[in-house]
Amino acid sequence: MVQNHTRRRALAAIGTASGIALAGCMGGGGDEDEEMSDDSGNGMSDGGADDGGMEGDETDDDMAESMANVRVAHLSPDAPNVDVYVGGDPVLEDVPYRDVSDYLELEPDTYEVMITAAGDADTVVFDEELEIPEGEFTIAALGELSEENQPFEPAVLEDDVSDPGDDARVRLVHASPDAPAVDVTVGDGETVLFEGAEFGDAATTEVPGDEYALEVRPATENYDGDIVGTFDVAPEGGSVYTAFAVGYLEPGSAPADEAFDLEVVMDN
Repeated sequence: MVQNHTRRRALAAIGTASGIALAGCMGGGGDEDEEMSDDSGNGMSDGGADDGGMEGDETDDDMAESMANVRVAHLSPDAPNVDVYVGGDPVLEDVPYRDVSDYLELEPDTYEVMITAAGDADTVVFDEELEIPEGEFTIAALGELSEENQPFEPAVLEDDVSDPGDDARVRLVHASPDAPAVDVTVGDGETVLFEGAEFGDAATTEVPGDEYALEVRPATENYDGDIVGTFDVAPEGGSVYTAFAVGYLEPGSAPADEAFDLEVVMDN
């Protein structure tokens, strides 16, 4: 359980989305709970074959470590479903709002990435070359096409999928265009997990695996703003998650009728 020390601050890091600032991007589609594993050879031959197999495995591991793993998240509430092209080839099709793709494995390089309205290649919302380094990244489409509250732009988040040990690692990404900076607390504000997260910010903390009722509230000096949403989550120890705060606090007067919510995906 989280220790309920009064106003205990469990925030590990907060700031603007880390990584690369771009001019626009979006995407997504697929489940996030698939686990990757490297099941290299179950048996080994005698003598020289052993050495050859081991060398081959080491080469495979080196190659895997040098790859880029990239996923895309469609978090723009007033944008249509989209298709995503990499190097002229479609890699994701008819991606709806709030979808987060599986990781796509690429060699680190510079790629032409184009995003269009689904089924309409002439309606291009993004067409740029992106430099993709090795590591794990989420390209998140933020803001609105209408730009009523926030301009449409992407953020490239560097994903930390390393083993968190016995705890669970949880990252918050503020992607709600009409929401102010927020605090996220549990226990009626007694434990502060995230503080002062503004639109476009990403913040990470680690907590024991358990069940929590997350309280999202406007940021205040004493973490006592009125709760705008409560979300039950049950992170497991040893796992890594991202919680995307999405939608509108006032959907009735927004460009799209998408209510404020929390989209939680497993990163590892």
